[in-house]
Amino acid sequence: MNSGDLAWVLISAALVWVMTPGLALFYGGLGERRNLLHTMFVPIMIIGIATLVWFVIGYSLSFGGSGSVIGNFKHLFMTNVSFTHSTKSLTIPDGAFALFQGMFPIITAAIITGSVIGRVRIKAMLVFITLWLIFIYSPLAHMVWGGGLLAQLGAIDFAGGTVVHISSGVTGLVLALMIGHRHNDQHVPVRPSYVLIGGALLWVGWFGFNSGSALAANGTAVLALVNTWLASAVAVLTWGLAEYQWHKRATLSGITSGGVAGLVAITPAAGFVDPWAAVLMGLLAGFVGFFGITFVKNSFGYDDTLDAFGIHGIGGTVGAILTGVFADKQVGGVAGLINGDASLVWKQIVAVLFTVAFAAIGTFLLAKITEVIAAPLRLTPEEESKGYDTLMHDLTVES
Repeated sequence: MNSGDLAWVLISAALVWVMTPGLALFYGGLGERRNLLHTMFVPIMIIGIATLVWFVIGYSLSFGGSGSVIGNFKHLFMTNVSFTHSTKSLTIPDGAFALFQGMFPIITAAIITGSVIGRVRIKAMLVFITLWLIFIYSPLAHMVWGGGLLAQLGAIDFAGGTVVHISSGVTGLVLALMIGHRHNDQHVPVRPSYVLIGGALLWVGWFGFNSGSALAANGTAVLALVNTWLASAVAVLTWGLAEYQWHKRATLSGITSGGVAGLVAITPAAGFVDPWAAVLMGLLAGFVGFFGITFVKNSFGYDDTLDAFGIHGIGGTVGAILTGVFADKQVGGVAGLINGDASLVWKQIVAVLFTVAFAAIGTFLLAKITEVIAAPLRLTPEEESKGYDTLMHDLTVES
């Protein structure tokens, strides 16, 4: 065991945990006044749910055994997990690995809520999230990081382009389509300062998210952090430019969202590409993210409330494919198109399509099951009009 590696992974785990309260603030600032408190409440509830699911069964299904699609039950309740040595040829104990990986399903599930917040019943959402973590997230984590199907295919995902961002974005879109448009839409960002503070927490946490995924305090961790820094910074500029050209103004909420778009895009590539490629990916991410929440959303007419699909689903897809383009064998050990191996691009495309189909079909089925065992997904028009801050949190707000 290496004490320096262990210290970095533990710090990174704490940084990833901070991302969820950050997302709560970020979403709260972007959301409707009548659901301000509720928008922040739900991600915090998910910290409790996702943590318990991970402890009971999620880690075992994600990283137990050697199946192609799903793990086994060897580590239920985190039994047979050593806190002193590694069975995965790492320099950190298995307990530290389980801790770090356990932060990822929390933020992934929280991202989903942004697509439907304010018009989905809280009971239905919490039941759905529990099922989703078991039957969608855990298999994907196993297939990508646990030696399963997509890993065997040769697709790569450094820190969660497919497992985290595509899966959560697609899930949010499917739920939004199933639930339908909002009634009496009052969606005007009400707290730009919350967006900035939450975005800053996300940003700092993301350094641990990506750099910590090296699972050691080494050169790959440094590369991942540098790439994350560069891509997010460039995306701020390109989003701001796109927003100014489209709306004749640039906003604080907009450029902060641009930073998040850059973070999403670089996530699958952070430890596999050179810094110059990270700059190009960030440049594209700012434009693509803005395009996703404006032109794509308006053209297809879906109601993705806080743009979980536009930023995470589309951004994760672009990042995963570009990883196949820019991966440099001398940097990350895997050759992409720029190194003359076009096959990685096709492997990445297959992984993206598989993730989209798996998340979409699984979400539809789990949403239907949720309606049977819990409650209708959607609030009534009258309940939605009042807002959850009044209905549940005993907070009277102006409509």
